[in-house]
Amino acid sequence: MRVMIVGSGGREHALAVRIAASPMVSYLCCAPGNGGTRLVAQNLAVNPEDVAAVVALAKREKIDFVVVGPEAPLVLGLVDALADAGILAFGPRKAGAVLEGSKAWSKLFMQRHAIPTAAFATFTDADAATRFVQDSGKAWVVKADGLAAGKGVMVAADVAETLDAIERIMRQREHGAAGAEVVLEERLLGQEVSYHVVIDGERFVPLAAAQDHKRLQDGDRGPNTGGMGAYSPPPVVTAEVEKKIIERVVVPTVRGLRADGIDFRGVLFVGLMIDHGEPRVLEYNVRFGDPETEVLMARYGGDVMPLLLGAARGDLSQLKPSWSTPVALCVVLAAPGYPGTVKKGLPIAGLAAASQIAGVQVLHAGTVADADRVLTSGGRVLCITASGSDIDAVAVQAYAAVDRIHFDGMQFRRDIGHHARKSS
Repeated sequence: MRVMIVGSGGREHALAVRIAASPMVSYLCCAPGNGGTRLVAQNLAVNPEDVAAVVALAKREKIDFVVVGPEAPLVLGLVDALADAGILAFGPRKAGAVLEGSKAWSKLFMQRHAIPTAAFATFTDADAATRFVQDSGKAWVVKADGLAAGKGVMVAADVAETLDAIERIMRQREHGAAGAEVVLEERLLGQEVSYHVVIDGERFVPLAAAQDHKRLQDGDRGPNTGGMGAYSPPPVVTAEVEKKIIERVVVPTVRGLRADGIDFRGVLFVGLMIDHGEPRVLEYNVRFGDPETEVLMARYGGDVMPLLLGAARGDLSQLKPSWSTPVALCVVLAAPGYPGTVKKGLPIAGLAAASQIAGVQVLHAGTVADADRVLTSGGRVLCITASGSDIDAVAVQAYAAVDRIHFDGMQFRRDIGHHARKSS
């Protein structure tokens, strides 16, 4: 089977490693890929958000199956366009992608189907949003309605910060058209976790829980980012909590999608807050998380292709995932300036040395190959992923690899997995 992965991040490199190892795959390309995917697949230049260009490329390469990594092409209808061209794809159609493409729509979906979430209000008028906050006299989480590359959420500490967030998102349009509407949401307390399920339109297969670290600095301080690292499994998701997640969130979500006439095939990544054992939904994503994919793929047992194909074909009835590795952890190495304006084109040293550490994968995100060098090309540059049987040992492995890598201004956290590590 000839397979194409759409995207260029760490998630796509992690998927490429596993897909390339499948005996079902005769040819693998990444569109456009990065400095690491070229080692396991053929990189082909294309803009993932140019739907027509991606479909034309898939036709030219005689692709049988496309795995869509990022959310933007899904929201733009890439899977619909591929289906029209007779090409099977993993990921929801445009109608299902709205779960991530519009936070306001997804909150109303949760309300409609009695899925536990925070109290909220939506606004398309900045003045009305401002008056609402002033009248409430308290802080709110402010979310841009549309896609904002994981940076459209501002967790305000007080009324003044809430009003500033409204100003930046709605009036100054820091995130462009994504800020035309905002969701004001009550802040939930507890631990944030990521829970992925693969859906075939009717059935679902739960994957393992993971925990992302959104804040830039140790101790969960600093600005929100797209994710500075992740690990799996988080201790806060006990067997009892997972049962609640499935019964109270996943089952009504899958039923709700069907009731709304949406044939959702792909992965649903649910961002949850767990407080005293009670899960509530923060947001939906309609693609694999990044950096969660790095740890999920490191733990997944066997061939991942039957899982992806089963969802796309509408039949997961015979599939049950296994987890061959008990624990995985990844540390994101970010460029100077991240999550703001970043400096690109910086040479990266130590990649080969880091890869020699047992149990470690050096997964590329924002990198590009330049002759015999690898250069930075984005905000999150590398995802150093280690797997094994013990969270503390895995953390030691990952950070030993991190310490062998260098590029100017490299940023990373030293406390990834701190909720689980005895050494933290």
